[in-house]
Amino acid sequence: MDINKTLAQEFSLRQEQVDNTVNLIDEGATIPFIARYRKEVTGSLDDQILRELSDRLTYLRNLEKRKEEVRTAITEQEKMTPEIENAISAAVTLVEVEDIYRPFKPKRRTRASIAREKGLEPLAVIIMAQENGTDPEAEAAAFVNEEKEVPDAAAAIQGAMDIIAEDISDDAELRKKLRSAVSEKGTVTSKAADAEADSVYMNYYDYSEPAANVANHRVLALDRGEKEGFLKVSIVLDESVATDIIFSKYIKANNACGELVRAAAEDGYKRLIFPSIEREIRSEMTANAAEESIKVFASNLRQLLLQPPLKNSVILGLDPGYRTGCKVAVIDATGKVLDTNVVYCTPGPKTNIALSKKIIKELIEKHNVTTISIGNGTASRETEQFAAEVISEIPQKVSYIVVSEAGASVYSASKLAAEEFPDYDVSLRSAVSIARRLQDPLAELVKIEPKAIGVGQYQHDMPQARMNDALSGVVEDCVNSVGVDLNTASHSLLSYVAGINSAVAKNIVAYREENGRFTDRKELMKVPKLGKKAFEQCAGFLRVRDGKNPLDNTAVHPESYKAAEALINESGFTLADVAGGGISVSDSVDVNSVSEKLGIGAPTLTDIISELKKPGRDLRDELPPPLLRSGDVMEIKDLKPGMELVGTVRNIIDFGAFVDIGVHEDGLVHISQICSRYIKHPLEAVKVGEIVKVRVLEVDVKRSRIALTMRLDDEAEKKEQQQKKQNKPRREKREKKGFDASKISNSAFRIKQK
Repeated sequence: MDINKTLAQEFSLRQEQVDNTVNLIDEGATIPFIARYRKEVTGSLDDQILRELSDRLTYLRNLEKRKEEVRTAITEQEKMTPEIENAISAAVTLVEVEDIYRPFKPKRRTRASIAREKGLEPLAVIIMAQENGTDPEAEAAAFVNEEKEVPDAAAAIQGAMDIIAEDISDDAELRKKLRSAVSEKGTVTSKAADAEADSVYMNYYDYSEPAANVANHRVLALDRGEKEGFLKVSIVLDESVATDIIFSKYIKANNACGELVRAAAEDGYKRLIFPSIEREIRSEMTANAAEESIKVFASNLRQLLLQPPLKNSVILGLDPGYRTGCKVAVIDATGKVLDTNVVYCTPGPKTNIALSKKIIKELIEKHNVTTISIGNGTASRETEQFAAEVISEIPQKVSYIVVSEAGASVYSASKLAAEEFPDYDVSLRSAVSIARRLQDPLAELVKIEPKAIGVGQYQHDMPQARMNDALSGVVEDCVNSVGVDLNTASHSLLSYVAGINSAVAKNIVAYREENGRFTDRKELMKVPKLGKKAFEQCAGFLRVRDGKNPLDNTAVHPESYKAAEALINESGFTLADVAGGGISVSDSVDVNSVSEKLGIGAPTLTDIISELKKPGRDLRDELPPPLLRSGDVMEIKDLKPGMELVGTVRNIIDFGAFVDIGVHEDGLVHISQICSRYIKHPLEAVKVGEIVKVRVLEVDVKRSRIALTMRLDDEAEKKEQQQKKQNKPRREKREKKGFDASKISNSAFRIKQK
């Protein structure tokens, strides 16, 4: 197989793009580096496409490796034929390769292998031939052998049938057809293990659906329900559909031998083929569902990490709690911890609202707090109410926001947190994290294992290695697309920069602590274990603010400094102008001719121009800021159908989006209520962190469920149609009496004009 050619076809890319990209990957270039600084050779492929291509490249290479292993194994058995070789070469999946290898694969002892040991394979060949005039009983008599435990003809025939059943089950071509039949015509069913048991899986206690139609989130729900012992899940296929496929290939005659082959085929299907195919298909469904779930998780994580930072704000973080109180941490605009405390503002044994208010008010005044960040866990509703009351009682302008505290406890108990805050207990570290994730979500969330951030579905059921790879790739892409301040970044953040691993990241921090702040990018070469290759990969993503060279505070790579400086001079500016806030390169510049003159590619020149206009820019600043609140705290019981509210999308799953509307429980916007047009997935129309307008459809206080809609225009149109419908009888009545509506309106218009 020509892997690069296959990739070009699958991704609809030019062969040159694929060849160049694969070469860069093989040379050790990172995906962020390729996406940003090698656009000329890849045709400006973005990081997501590059990662998908890299994953597919790995799969195809593993496929070729497995094919070679199978070829070798079969050849060593001296059983290789041109047909088998062609089949192996034509296989496009690992499953197909394993099907081909199945007959040659060393097996544990089976009924068929035992029959072969008894010397019954020649009898199986005779029966399979199904020649007219062959008497199976007479043929079997010759194989009766007490020493080999073949006491009679019936036992010999049974052994031969076991061999036939296994041979049929090992037919790779047949298994492929049957697998397709089960996938296309099979039905997934589930029954309750205990019909009286109460569980979240009650919708699946008596459920069936064509296997081809089962949505990914239902596959994962069925898997979990089965794993937890509430469901019994299976795939059902009309047996005649399968046996017709088998019989059409193996039944050659309507005689005694043909009947034996028919019986052996039925036995092989029920005992060997279908159970195996059922496992394979369910495994494939789970793998596909997991892959799609990981993609959704990755997309949500990307949006969450790229939420706009709340810059130039002093933030007070509150980690809610009942018995142990509410932990407090105040951080300055750089994330430095200024103060900590504990207040008892929620129901508990030490509750003291008055003292709690006094402490918070003093902290706000002392440190000029502008925003309060509240974790959304246990007691967050009461803590939010408390914060709203405090804000209403002080002259300072302070807002609050409830943030997801997913992963805060994981971080606070981690070795990293202990190193960062050795003098704080676990709960205070959590309060610091809650404050910082509002101030700079990216810088704080990179400290937490991605799967613990909680913006997906069934993440604990996913293949952990695959999910970790995918999510780590997202974090890496986000960190590098934003850029990292070389003089303030933690080693956690630095370890996600292209070309820098955890050890080198720690070396950078150690060098900085020992030698002071970096003054230019070239100084990185003095960091232990950071060689030329690592410098090439990471330099463009690291920022040096107020350094020797203003270009060090841009995404311009050092390899392009000469071209950038030439462009600056050609435009009549200096590097000092870049440091002073950027230069205005004419939009009418002929990119192609200038790039040729400077000896760089047009995409690189375009990127340089963009950076010179806004040096040190943060792409997150162009996004809408987070939705801050200042009061009017509601509870779910305050909600009524028809209420219109503004909220923040907190999570997206296959069947909808969860929106924070200011009550403790997030409301669900079902996929059918996200927009008027048809969409296959919510991600087509909405993203995590987006601020949206919603209307309440239904409130279930007992089950803490809120149904919302984003289709507000639909409602307006519906009201207009209803109004027209109400006016229609009156209009028809007037027309029956001889009124002409057009004349009335024209007459009224003429009177007004006079």
